[in-house]
Amino acid sequence: MGVKGFVEGGVASIVAGCSTHPLDLIKVRMQLQGESAAPKPDIQALRPALAFQNTTSSQAARAFQAPPVAAAARPGPISVGVMIVRQEGVAALFSGVSATILRQTLYSTTRMGLYDILKQKWTDPGTGTLPLTRKIAAGLMAGGIGAAVGNPADVAMVRMQADGRLPAAERRNYRSVGDAIGRMVREEGVTSLWRGSALTVNRAMLVTASQLASYDQIKETILAKEVMRDGLGTHVTASFAAGFVAAVASNPVDVIKTRVMNMKVQPGCPPPYSGAMDCFLKTVRSEGPMALYKGFIPTISRQGPFTIVLFVTLEQVRKLFKDF
Repeated sequence: MGVKGFVEGGVASIVAGCSTHPLDLIKVRMQLQGESAAPKPDIQALRPALAFQNTTSSQAARAFQAPPVAAAARPGPISVGVMIVRQEGVAALFSGVSATILRQTLYSTTRMGLYDILKQKWTDPGTGTLPLTRKIAAGLMAGGIGAAVGNPADVAMVRMQADGRLPAAERRNYRSVGDAIGRMVREEGVTSLWRGSALTVNRAMLVTASQLASYDQIKETILAKEVMRDGLGTHVTASFAAGFVAAVASNPVDVIKTRVMNMKVQPGCPPPYSGAMDCFLKTVRSEGPMALYKGFIPTISRQGPFTIVLFVTLEQVRKLFKDF
């Protein structure tokens, strides 16, 4: 019974991951927008002149000739997607899909299977019910263990998805997830495979607890109140609501995770971020608190369809495997 839960969850997760991969890639590209801490001395230098403080004539002339301009609006998800297709081709939307398949095989298969086992173990045999708090606890445990198992594939996926935004000379050009993991081990050491693992585990705990627990709770509520019968409509409604909850809960951790995993560490130079907290502080200081919700539109645009495909597929796979 326990093994069946792993297989069902793994199949559903791989189908959902592959079908929503382009949205995930756009999300990663948007989360990395503005990361480069490019100095902006002109605007800083112009402030005294524009405030009519005492300046030299050359400063005044410089202020007149180069007035500050408003920062250009960052492109949205549709613009980012179009840009990727124009600059890198349609196939670029599936950059890193091999890493996605491996990630779902390791991470999602583990978390879905463990969650199913814990649910069965903790369900009250008399009433057949499981309190929401226990569902959340099961999600936290299952998500954390699954993330630790799947972190190498997660790092490879983020890097492969982000590679196209770099100048040609700086790209890693991984051929596949196997090549990515092999080169990381050779060039950066085995520990690089678990870079950002604390963030991955935290994010996975939040996502799994909010996504799986929300789905089960919302589905049970819909059926208990007889709003809809158990079928496709109920599955889609519950899964979309669960996807929204998961996106809101996980986006800030996801932004930091993406940046830490993607950072390039040059030999003899300190890393851009010393850790998750350093990345968090630098991001908020340089880009503001709302930077933690960068990529939220593609996150919810991806999390919604991903969760719908995941649970609709899972319900169908369960029907197929019911007699096994």
